[in-house]
Amino acid sequence: MGSPQANLWVLLGLGLAGILIMTRKLKKAVKADFGAFVERLQLLPPPPPPPPKAPHPLTGLTFAVSDVFDVEGSITGFGNLDWAKTHEAASQTSPVVSALVEGGASCTGKTVVDDMAFGVSGENKHYDTPTNPAASARTPGGSSSGAAVAVAADLVDFSLGIDTVGGVRVPAGYCGVFGFRPSHGTVSQLGVLPVSASLDAVGWFAKDPTILRRVGHVLLQVPYTVSRSPRSIVVADDCFNLLNSSADRVSQAVVKSVEKLFGRQVLRHENLGDYLSSKVPSLKAFQSEKSNGEVKSSVIRLLANIMRMLKRYEFKQYHDEWIKSVKPTLDPVISVQLQQDLDMAEAEIENCHAVRDEMRSALNFLLKDDGILAIPTTSEPPPKLGSKETLSEDYQIRATMLTSLVSMSGCCQVAVPLGFNEKCPVSISLIARHGGDRFLLDTVQTMYGVLQEQADIVTKTKSSKNAVSQETSAEMAKEKGNQAFKDRQWQRAIVFYTEAIKLNAKNATYYSNRAAAYLELGSFIQAEADCTNAIDLDKKNVKAYLRRGTAREMLGYYKEATEDFRYALVLEPNNKRAAQSAERLRRLFP
Repeated sequence: MGSPQANLWVLLGLGLAGILIMTRKLKKAVKADFGAFVERLQLLPPPPPPPPKAPHPLTGLTFAVSDVFDVEGSITGFGNLDWAKTHEAASQTSPVVSALVEGGASCTGKTVVDDMAFGVSGENKHYDTPTNPAASARTPGGSSSGAAVAVAADLVDFSLGIDTVGGVRVPAGYCGVFGFRPSHGTVSQLGVLPVSASLDAVGWFAKDPTILRRVGHVLLQVPYTVSRSPRSIVVADDCFNLLNSSADRVSQAVVKSVEKLFGRQVLRHENLGDYLSSKVPSLKAFQSEKSNGEVKSSVIRLLANIMRMLKRYEFKQYHDEWIKSVKPTLDPVISVQLQQDLDMAEAEIENCHAVRDEMRSALNFLLKDDGILAIPTTSEPPPKLGSKETLSEDYQIRATMLTSLVSMSGCCQVAVPLGFNEKCPVSISLIARHGGDRFLLDTVQTMYGVLQEQADIVTKTKSSKNAVSQETSAEMAKEKGNQAFKDRQWQRAIVFYTEAIKLNAKNATYYSNRAAAYLELGSFIQAEADCTNAIDLDKKNVKAYLRRGTAREMLGYYKEATEDFRYALVLEPNNKRAAQSAERLRRLFP
């Protein structure tokens, strides 16, 4: 047997080892690349032309591509290990990727997507979920999760993703970066695995609006035009009302920015749900549809359901045969949705397409003559990692309600980061008519600096108002405490003084007053502690010295009590109570 001391050290060592093991289990290790990449590769651009010719437009930039883009010699994995095992390497590179390389950028690898690029949370059980650099305990958003994370973590300058129902815009909002979804059909889908052809669009991420725009000029291949200012900016009030605590801050930042840059006359406010109800008559064909026994609560929620219905149908057309023959391991999000009845009648398909056509007409009409629509990118912050919430149909609907506007209309949209709220990224989105991609990218370039500035101002103003409000509430609580004290309701007074301290812990009077109530109850230790806090905050608080002196006298600390009474006399030489107390103690304890 070892000595008791040795045994103690062994037990301590085992205890510490156990704590370290549990800590490692509980805390997810953050990989060097944040888990963004599934494969590292290198596609180098051609050498730049000699002067005086201009360099390539993307010279010096690096990028990554989501694992749905073909790269010659590499298997396109589609976020699913069984897919990767049953498919050959690509024989050629996607034209979109080639255009970027030829434009001067270097491709450094392929990034994680949700299983078969189907989800919106960004979680993938096959490759592990990439870590959100902006909020590590929360999901990165999907389907193009790794592409957003690679940009947010400064691993690349920009990245490519696929956006079907929000696959670029949602992770851009969750990770606090820019995300651009172009007008449907304007960027080639060749060499890109399809999810839902009528909804799919190649999108891209960047941290800087200038880089976002440079990439757009290469991919959109639009001719140069002089930048134009928006003639109208429509704020969708009902969409901003979907937000919780950040609603006022975000909408005010937009409004103030527009007023500063373009003038108040450019602003318009719209209830988008009401507008779409009148402009998209085909929605009526779905209004009797129910989910979980409940009629859809809003037009935008209904639109999200139609979009998801169309996505499931088209996904099945592409991939059902492979799923039935291979029987792959699929994410529960896909499995649950594919188990739903997908035998849509031809009339239902036609109604879905009618909604799409009417949506495009409705938004094009709303945004004609250089108009911009402002909405939040997502209606809520990213869910916590591992939350069962992301498996629910309700989450899938909520996460795609706002993205359905552009997915179903084919218009272009950019997600714009706007700081943080309660430690989660905040993002707004600007939307332009179909074909207005360059105009939208120019507008973001113009607005972004002022948007940031106004968001900061609104935040500081709100913080200031909150502080003033808290101080006022604290004073009200103190007055209630004073009244209770006068009424000799000592315990009630303590409750009110405690409330005042919680609201404003830097006010010495609140501690001193609570000490007086404690003295009446005979709680001398608490009274002494409160007086010490009061004196730490205000060295000239005479009442605090007198009350602490009284508490210390009752506790038997006569020397310390005498010092408190004498110091009160230094501050107020004519204070009779201090003089009498000091003299009494001097006589008792000469």
